[in-house]
Amino acid sequence: MLLTDEKTRQDLNELGRQPASIFMRWHIDLPLVLGLMMTLFLSLIVLYSASGQHPEMLVRQIMRTGAAFFVMIAVAQLPPRFYGKAAVYLYIAGLVMLVMVELFGDISKGAQRWLDLGFMRIQPSEIFKVVMPLVISAFLARGSLPPRFISVVAAFIIILVPMGLVLIQPDLGTAGLIGISGFIAIFIAGMSLWWLAAGGLAAAAAIPVMWNYVLHDYQKQRVLTLIDPESDPLGAGYHIIQSKIAIGSGGLFGKGWLQGSQSQLDFLPEPHTDFIFAVLAEELGLIGFIILMVIYGYIILRCVIISFQAHTPFEKILSASYTFTFACYIFINIGMVSGILPVVGVPLPMISYGGTSMITLAVGFGIIMSIHTHKRTLTFRQ
Repeated sequence: MLLTDEKTRQDLNELGRQPASIFMRWHIDLPLVLGLMMTLFLSLIVLYSASGQHPEMLVRQIMRTGAAFFVMIAVAQLPPRFYGKAAVYLYIAGLVMLVMVELFGDISKGAQRWLDLGFMRIQPSEIFKVVMPLVISAFLARGSLPPRFISVVAAFIIILVPMGLVLIQPDLGTAGLIGISGFIAIFIAGMSLWWLAAGGLAAAAAIPVMWNYVLHDYQKQRVLTLIDPESDPLGAGYHIIQSKIAIGSGGLFGKGWLQGSQSQLDFLPEPHTDFIFAVLAEELGLIGFIILMVIYGYIILRCVIISFQAHTPFEKILSASYTFTFACYIFINIGMVSGILPVVGVPLPMISYGGTSMITLAVGFGIIMSIHTHKRTLTFRQ
């Protein structure tokens, strides 16, 4: 038995001296990258149709995709402990930028959300989609788990401060996404179900206050439109009605690529961004929807596996938070386009046209790859 153990140790030492693969050296998780590439390939197919067959938009999306992958790989090079130490500084920097938006930000379409740096414009609220799970994970992982009541209260305060600054821009959709991403981290850390029930009751009790004193008229109209879109079929309810027609008319196999009547005849609003799922459902049908869900499911499953394999509580909470936040984005967009959630301007992850959302997601996936590959590199070196 002793000889067997000694032989095993020798084999492991020999394995440790073997060079890691090129993907390991670059901290790339190949299964996850392949899933993301499949999603982006499907995105280009649907986007070409949704954009009115404009190759310029396709070229811009390919360039943004390349930039997102570059960012993801760059983020993956830094070890997870770096992000744990940087979390509080990123949070403070984000708050400073949100305050600067309120004082000096550009106003566009009645909202003050952008900060002009001269050479580029940034939307600081988007930063918190990445920073919020990071700072909550770092904060809770430093204490005992499951977190104590005082830690949960402090975590909610950390979430509510940037949410309030985003709400006054006003940007209810992004504020909600920031809150969801932080709450998921608290829940994964082991928050008591009794506290969850109490929080749900408190949120329900706050609805009248939100309705009367927080929501703007156009935001109230979105909720009323969700309840009864047919009450104003040519006004506020027009977009969601057209979207539901597109989704329902796709059937099993769809009308065919580039053959969707709602999308090609400009009945759908923003078909290349928020409502791109309706284009996919109309032209590729239920089969296209299943293909998309299988790819999404594969990505989520891979990230869940990485979360289970993480070494430290911080890594487990953070990777799981990014994973389930990604799943929430999918649910919110499809629910919005299908008429079961209010229209809040959330793009379909990795499918909709746009750069900011894709870069934000790329940073999250880069950190997940960092958690997985740095752990494996350590194993090789031991």
